[in-house]
Amino acid sequence: MKRAILALALIAGLAHAASAETVRIAKQYGVSYLPLIIMQEEKLLEAEGKARGLDLTSEFLTISNGGTINDALISGNLEFASGGVGPMLTIWGKTRNNLKVRGVATLNAMPIWLNTSNPKVQTLHDFTDADRIALPAVKVTIQAVVLEMAAAQELGIKNFDKYDHLTTSLGHPDAQTAMMSFKSEIDAHFTSAPFMYEELADKRIHRVLDSYAVLGGPHTFNAVWATAAYHDSHPQVYAAFIAALDRAQKLISADPKKAAELYIRNEKSKIPTDRLVDIISKPENEWTMQPKRVMQFAHFMHQTGALSTDPADWKELFFPEIYAGGGN
Repeated sequence: MKRAILALALIAGLAHAASAETVRIAKQYGVSYLPLIIMQEEKLLEAEGKARGLDLTSEFLTISNGGTINDALISGNLEFASGGVGPMLTIWGKTRNNLKVRGVATLNAMPIWLNTSNPKVQTLHDFTDADRIALPAVKVTIQAVVLEMAAAQELGIKNFDKYDHLTTSLGHPDAQTAMMSFKSEIDAHFTSAPFMYEELADKRIHRVLDSYAVLGGPHTFNAVWATAAYHDSHPQVYAAFIAALDRAQKLISADPKKAAELYIRNEKSKIPTDRLVDIISKPENEWTMQPKRVMQFAHFMHQTGALSTDPADWKELFFPEIYAGGGN
């Protein structure tokens, strides 16, 4: 009798496991993905799913660049993708007539900095063919787009790609290690928090470019996006994701120390907690789900041919669930 009861319990457990819906979410490296890391560590999607009668299991995948993430989304190996504005706009433009990928929400408004170990380079104009600028992926990432925007401001739109040949694709951790070794051909790194702050702690490293200066103020750095098919066919899962992301954002504001501890645990980071709390709390780093200056990126990418269609409004780029919060 006991064996029969145990067998039934095992079967029930297996059936429950089989019925759980897995939601695959891609993130990348850096503090800018903190809301997703909190969702992962605190199992917020599972909690919000349960509140809606759903049995969800989240699977977070760390992928080093937006281009690879977009490939995974298109091939059906992800439900939610995340990355910089550049890759989000790229896939929006490419799928407007089929998968219709759009933004779910933003993760933040944060600056990205171009740092260098070359004392001769004080401005973009000082870079030579001997220099190499590491960024997550050439041409498509937000770093690559901001570099082109800066070149266009300096040299005119016809010369927007002036520095593209100096860029090389490398994930932030590896790029930081390469530049900080002072032995690699990589002597510049277009990066984000916490890497940009850690690099500048070394007096041999200095900043060449600040994206906020290029854009004229705070802008969205990272966003989350999904296909229209998933948005339309899984409304409750989508709602759970939005609610979970909102909870994560609020936790960062309410308890930055806990947020920092969750990041350090998840990333196995050696950065001191108090230093990370300082980074998270810096005025330039805003934790928000609402877009900022995304249209400047879109207009520029259309102007340079990277985007075939120029959106008339930011709402074309995002699903309706975040419209009420406003954007620009």
